[in-house]
Amino acid sequence: MRHETAGVWRGWREATQEALYGPSGFYRGPGGPAGHFRTSVHASPLFAAAVARLLCRVDEALGRPAVLDFVDMAAGHGELAAGVLDALPADVASRARGYAVEHAGRPAGLDPRIQWLPEPPRGITGLLFANEWLDNVPVDVAEVDAEGVRRLVLVRAGDGAERLGEPVTGARERWLRAWWPASGEGSRAEIGLSRDTAWAGAVATLDRGLAVAADYAHLAAARPPFGTLTGFRQGRETRAVPDGSSDITAHVALDACVLPGGHVVTQRAALRALGVNGARPALALASSDPAAYVRALAGAGEAAELTAPGGLGDFGWLLQPVGVDRPGRHTLFDGLLVDVADHEEQ
Repeated sequence: MRHETAGVWRGWREATQEALYGPSGFYRGPGGPAGHFRTSVHASPLFAAAVARLLCRVDEALGRPAVLDFVDMAAGHGELAAGVLDALPADVASRARGYAVEHAGRPAGLDPRIQWLPEPPRGITGLLFANEWLDNVPVDVAEVDAEGVRRLVLVRAGDGAERLGEPVTGARERWLRAWWPASGEGSRAEIGLSRDTAWAGAVATLDRGLAVAADYAHLAAARPPFGTLTGFRQGRETRAVPDGSSDITAHVALDACVLPGGHVVTQRAALRALGVNGARPALALASSDPAAYVRALAGAGEAAELTAPGGLGDFGWLLQPVGVDRPGRHTLFDGLLVDVADHEEQ
């Protein structure tokens, strides 16, 4: 963090923007997010394989276009984009174009098939997948004071100290009234307006296809009364200090991001609908093919982690189809949504 901003009081959104994405920001560093926290992408190659199967379903729904795009938002080191391209069957891979969208520079050794961009390309036909992107879109924080007034929380970059600022007004106040009602003195809310705008902008890059946001999420019926703003450094949760030395994240009010035709489901249901489950292999396999049994057992463990209640399985997936309705037909992704709904009840 630049010295001249260390003692300045600013809203959390402005301070986080500089801490994460400024010239010396956390996401500009060489280590990347994988050195500080573990996402579904890093947990198992089963995740990329499932996303590849989703891309194949999108391909089929779109009528197998001549060019099929896959866009990996907040790509880190491009692990998801590379894994998806590798997992595609040959007939789909031959038409696929991969894009990784990230603020940091292109990592050495990345698959040359992947284009590295600071912003998603426009005119996409295919799948845009944003895994743990929206939770890193900076948000303002509001807190209810002793008089019941919601005020912006100001933070000092150098040490993370906080104080209350001016009352929340305008579009931010309207967002709070619509999506995160106050619940008493000291209660907090992360104002998700910036995320709604960012998601709408990402979805607008699609001509036809599906956009998916997979993230830590909460819905209107269960907003956390004191918010979720936190930091991560070297795999450990830590106090949020916007000095550029750690990640700063907050869970996403994912229902506020939904555009017409969108649906929010759990990662557990989505991955199960895409063939990922934690079922253990038959014990008989241990006798007939011990090596295959060990591989299957490891895969079952990884699948269980990706779909675990109380963990990654509770992530929200926002499925947002774009330009795929046809007169006289159901939405082309109804089949996927039906499959997901079946697994939501399990």
